[in-house]
Amino acid sequence: MKMIISPAKSLNFDSDLPIDINSNPFFLTEAKRINQLLREKSPSELSQLMKISDKLGNLNWERNQNFTTPFNPSNARPAVFAFDGDVYSGLDVYSLPVDKIDSMQNSLRILSGLYGILKPLDLIQPYRLEMGSKFPIDTNNNLYEFWKEKITGFLNEELEEGELFVNLASNEYFSSINSKILNTDIITPQFKDFKNGKLKMISFYAKKARGMMARYLLELEEVTAENLLGFNYGSYTYSEENTTSSYAPVFIR
Repeated sequence: MKMIISPAKSLNFDSDLPIDINSNPFFLTEAKRINQLLREKSPSELSQLMKISDKLGNLNWERNQNFTTPFNPSNARPAVFAFDGDVYSGLDVYSLPVDKIDSMQNSLRILSGLYGILKPLDLIQPYRLEMGSKFPIDTNNNLYEFWKEKITGFLNEELEEGELFVNLASNEYFSSINSKILNTDIITPQFKDFKNGKLKMISFYAKKARGMMARYLLELEEVTAENLLGFNYGSYTYSEENTTSSYAPVFIR
């Protein structure tokens, strides 16, 4: 089983790590090239590129200038312990039993505008670069053009024929994959809440639910398309009535 999630804008480089194991990003050379281009941009240009405040523009200018290789535990942090947004609140990796770490490293993948795709324990340095940023790289007009073939090829190398593939990423990040040539079918769970008497996908809750689904799948002894439907964290339950495709099961609460 493989599953993908999005990164987070919020970062945590301060909390104590529960393990001392790490790995290196597969596309570190590409990340260094992107960083070279980012370093040429001023704080105000970064603010304009990513539609962020002047304060964040300055912060990320400093991050870009401080980017250095090789990565090691003193200047970088495993990705899954560094990202700190809603998805990661749902995943709650700091409480994951140590005996599940290997399973997580083997099955979970994190998409990234700077690093392309990451294993959970891959070391990263602080950055901000959303996949949807209109940032040209060499002959590529944007990050999608730069990353799509690379990320899809990476996944196809990993995926066995018919292996379960669960998409828990946002549309912005999932669009960095050429799903038409992926080696297996894709299951994209949908999470909806009642609001004003109607079922809706509410971004904040859906992000956290994606993280909870990842945690649920990591805790299963065996993951199948069938027992995926047993997901019940956060009071969600599978709704056959609201599901129109087995590839997009709907969970409601």
